[in-house]
Amino acid sequence: MGIGISELLLILAIVVILFGTKKLRDVGGDLGSAIRSFRKSMHEGEQEGIPSKTAEPKPVNSDAAKSQDKIS
Repeated sequence: MGIGISELLLILAIVVILFGTKKLRDVGGDLGSAIRSFRKSMHEGEQEGIPSKTAEPKPVNSDAAKSQDKIS
């Protein structure tokens, strides 16, 4: 029981009536530039050596892992 096309059109019509097309166009442009800025800063961070969450983890030093196994 999700939202159908007719409900989405009704919501869109109400938003256009409340805010007007010019205001919605401005908000859309601002949102687009904010997303572009965010992506640009993420890309610059990866180039500067700041690891991203999707980066693969570095392998564990095998000597340290063996010593941990002996302790446990």
